[in-house]
Amino acid sequence: MTSGSNRILDELAKLVTDAAGAAQGVRGEVETALRSQGERVLNALDVVQREEFEIVRDLAIKARAENAALLQKIEALEARLTKLESDS
Repeated sequence: MTSGSNRILDELAKLVTDAAGAAQGVRGEVETALRSQGERVLNALDVVQREEFEIVRDLAIKARAENAALLQKIEALEARLTKLESDS
C-alpha cells in the first residue's frame, strides 16, 4: 500500500510541477500580449517614446546654450557700435 501511496504522491507532484510550468508559460504570454497592446495604445495616442523625448530635450538644451552665447556676442557688438558712434 505504501508503494501505491508513493506513486499517487509522485503523480500528484508531477501534476503540480507541470501545472506550475504551464502557469509560467501563460504568464509570459499574457505579459507579452499586454506589452504589445500597451505599445499599440501609446502609438495610437501619438505619445513619444522616452528615447525620442530625451534626444529632443538634449537638442533644446544645446540650442538654449547657443542662443545665450549668441545673445552675449550681439550685446558685445552693440556695445562696441555704441562706443564707436559716440567717439565719432
